[in-house]
Amino acid sequence: MGNGGRSVLRPGKGDANGVAETPGAASASCQYRCIECNQEAKELYRDYNHGVLKITICVSYQKSCQKPVDKYIEYDPVIILINAILCKAQAYRHILFNTKINIHGKLCMFCLLCEAYLRWWQLQDSSQNPAPDDLIRYAKEWDFYRMFAIASLEQTAFFIGIFTFLWVERPMTAKKKPNLVLLLKALLLSSYGKLLLIPAVIWEHDYTPLCLRLIKAFVLTSNFQAIRVTLNINRKLSLLAILSGLLLESAVVCFFQRMEWDVGSDCAIYKSQDF
Repeated sequence: MGNGGRSVLRPGKGDANGVAETPGAASASCQYRCIECNQEAKELYRDYNHGVLKITICVSYQKSCQKPVDKYIEYDPVIILINAILCKAQAYRHILFNTKINIHGKLCMFCLLCEAYLRWWQLQDSSQNPAPDDLIRYAKEWDFYRMFAIASLEQTAFFIGIFTFLWVERPMTAKKKPNLVLLLKALLLSSYGKLLLIPAVIWEHDYTPLCLRLIKAFVLTSNFQAIRVTLNINRKLSLLAILSGLLLESAVVCFFQRMEWDVGSDCAIYKSQDF
């Protein structure tokens, strides 16, 4: 195996034949996926003592591609990240099915903080108030909390729109009941593009509105690929699911604007008419 895989592969316990299976393979059958054909696999690799490792070849009973189950287990994490940025389905399958990543909640919280900060920054930049300093700081603090709450509600509406569409179209999306928990984790992970919001603000220039639009398009593309890979459905249904989420999210935005709760909505990310 290459040097990049040494931090990913972990030797299993040897059996009677001196061969170690993928960790956890003996306790749970078919818990992995082939990144090429999406068929289930019992293991990713075997360890033949003395550091001799062999990647498992996909030999599913139903549909076999005869390719390595997961070639990314010997790749450097940076290369995997680049492939994920390029929205390659193989990289998404590796991350979602063949790795144990438990940063979904933290990543979601950090992305919401980034979006709330951008909205708050735009709101403060567009308003000038001659009130006393203490009152200004108090108002600005609550403005940030309000932007965070609104960003959270809008993202929740986006996810509800996606899940509602997939629930209605469930007979078309999968032969068996979809794993909604895994789909939620996939959507949270695929929203990592929102982390680019802060650099877009720090390196402010005349093209910042265009950058924000491109970031939004990248996040939606990542969400689209996450739905397609997780549920193994066609592009049309994935696109319709994204559009359903956007429709419900837009309805929530219009509601906030009508109620005049979102004072900064006219300059908020993705929704500004100036953008």
